Amino acid sequence: MATGEISKVGKRGTIVIPVSLRRRFGLEEGSYVLIEERDEGLLLRGAVLSSVEIYSPERQAEFILSNTVDREDYEAALAEVREMGLDPADIPHVKPPGM
Repeated sequence: MATGEISKVGKRGTIVIPVSLRRRFGLEEGSYVLIEERDEGLLLRGAVLSSVEIYSPERQAEFILSNTVDREDYEAALAEVREMGLDPADIPHVKPPGM
């Protein structure tokens, strides 16, 4: 059975989470939380944020070309990059050994 503690909603919607619960769930000043709407109310839980890098088509092409392992793989990568509308000659990359 879930237990709970009462807290009051303050200015700007702030809610004080009791210290016992903060300690139990590893929440400290600056921690992020996720608040989900549920049929029975709100669910609040700790959250972790991570940054995401979005690669340009040119950077994607660089990865495709630089991660080839042999001539056949490289030829397929060249075709894939051309299908992306890019010229492989314009993409800085590392060719596989022996190329």
